[in-house]
Amino acid sequence: MPAYRFEALDAEGKTIKGLLEGDNSKAVRAQLRGRALVPLEVQPVSDAVAGSGGQRFGKKRVFNATGLTIWTRQLAGLVSAGLPLERALTALADEAEDPKQRELVAHLRAEVNAGASFGRALGTAPREFDEVYRAVVSAGETSGQLGRVLDSMATDLEDQQALKAKLIGAALYPAIVSLVAVVIVVFLVTYVVPQVAQVFAGGKQALPFLTVAMLAVSDFVRHWGWLVALGLAGAGFLLQLARRNEATRVRLDATWLTLPLIGRLARGYNAARFAGTLAMLAGAGVPILKALQAATETLSNRAMRADADEALVRVREGAPLASALAAYPRFPGLLSMFARLGEQTGELPRMLQRAAQQLGAEVQRRAMAMATLLEPLLIVAMGLVVMLIVLAVLLPIIQLNTWVK
Repeated sequence: MPAYRFEALDAEGKTIKGLLEGDNSKAVRAQLRGRALVPLEVQPVSDAVAGSGGQRFGKKRVFNATGLTIWTRQLAGLVSAGLPLERALTALADEAEDPKQRELVAHLRAEVNAGASFGRALGTAPREFDEVYRAVVSAGETSGQLGRVLDSMATDLEDQQALKAKLIGAALYPAIVSLVAVVIVVFLVTYVVPQVAQVFAGGKQALPFLTVAMLAVSDFVRHWGWLVALGLAGAGFLLQLARRNEATRVRLDATWLTLPLIGRLARGYNAARFAGTLAMLAGAGVPILKALQAATETLSNRAMRADADEALVRVREGAPLASALAAYPRFPGLLSMFARLGEQTGELPRMLQRAAQQLGAEVQRRAMAMATLLEPLLIVAMGLVVMLIVLAVLLPIIQLNTWVK
């Protein structure tokens, strides 16, 4: 039976909100009256799911990355314990603290009760459950190993979050140091240096070259700094517009991969996620073509995604996965090597998972090494800039003392 969201008044005039299942809204209203409640509003939960062209439950997603992982792990535990899927969803809906999450799970339960498969029920909320998630669940249902497959999915989601968190953590400290350095330099240039100019404005002595240069920089920043900032913001806006064009985005992403340090990190991160997803799908019993197509969607770099699409065509035409991936150098050679070993030994999912682990570990190592190198370089660079500003301020004073003597 479909789920309905209701709002009613009790005997004391208090507003009560909740969820009920019924054949139709009239039956739900009858249930409410049977509980001595006055129904004010009864709305099918499915309307909230299907509304606004795929924008499920408003613009904000019900599950964030961590919430989806926890929910998947909980569902895997209940299903693995032998609890029927409908009862497992009922338990999760009852335990949900977020009303929107409760409505979403209730809708999924209603779809399952109506005879739909769990994978098809998830397909009614594609904003919350992407193609990879739905493909894994459908494969688990087909093989009768839904609990094990959900547990593997939760583990994969945790691995992805851990890798992303470490990359963000490695970049966070250099970003903070850079921001603080820019703020300090702008303050010194726009406030401290002009004070020096006022002190020596009436003097006839020639100022040192460093002071003159710093005054020129200060004057430019104070008068034209806003224009530079506006130009940078405009360039960023135009770049975002350009990335909406698929061909332009592919070229930009391909250029991004050629950068000395960041490019290798981007290649490794995308390849690790691609290999991990492909391993999970293949291990769940998804056909290799469908698994490869779904894993391609996880590639955020459009140049690598284009290569993966062409590799998919090669595999569809009968080429081995390893040779199809090896034909495109943007994918690390480690990936094709492990794919070849997996095809030769008949353990492709395990080998792909090992490749994902090694690529992820390499990305973490390189990110931490780059962050470790950037930290002292940024501090030294900030110190040099501040030293130049201080010297520009002190040199006229030292020169004046020399003349006085």
